[in-house]
Amino acid sequence: MSVSTSTSISQSHSQFASGSKSVAAPPPGVTTTTKTKVRHVPWTQHTLRQLKLVLPGAAITYYLGTLNDFWKIIQGNGGSWARLAGFGASGLGFMTVTLFLYVLLMPWITSEEPDYQTWRESGILSSVIPVLTGSIVVGWLLAVSTLGQWSALGYVKGTIGVSAFYALTFGLLGLIPVPKVSRKRRL
Repeated sequence: MSVSTSTSISQSHSQFASGSKSVAAPPPGVTTTTKTKVRHVPWTQHTLRQLKLVLPGAAITYYLGTLNDFWKIIQGNGGSWARLAGFGASGLGFMTVTLFLYVLLMPWITSEEPDYQTWRESGILSSVIPVLTGSIVVGWLLAVSTLGQWSALGYVKGTIGVSAFYALTFGLLGLIPVPKVSRKRRL
């Protein structure tokens, strides 16, 4: 058995195992479009899903005193480096919320409804979403490091507290309804 035969057998086996079908790629220079059906979830079901993030996030953040400890760091209780790290984490958190709101409210701002499922092909979304992702990851890491190093929470409780606060924040942001644009143009 040659190498190419074993490769094609393993590829067909993995396609069979995953349930996918082999589809020939279009020739170079030819673009194809596929319409994906958007499933609309009733607002009550959506709200309940978001509350699964909001309620535990709020309870854990309150129980651990995450915001109080973070506020003490911002006021300078851990020294100048702690304060700088606290402001950095706060700035990245503000940037995350701002970019998330921009992506959410983009239909009203640009009067065009973006196709979120193919965001890599969109001019605006392909630049905003990677920055949003980076601000989430780096902001979370900086907040965990700040609380772990300069608060009484330590690293384990700091990680839990920051994660709970992020869950609370994203749960609240998820409750904002996505605006619809009257004319259907795609970015």
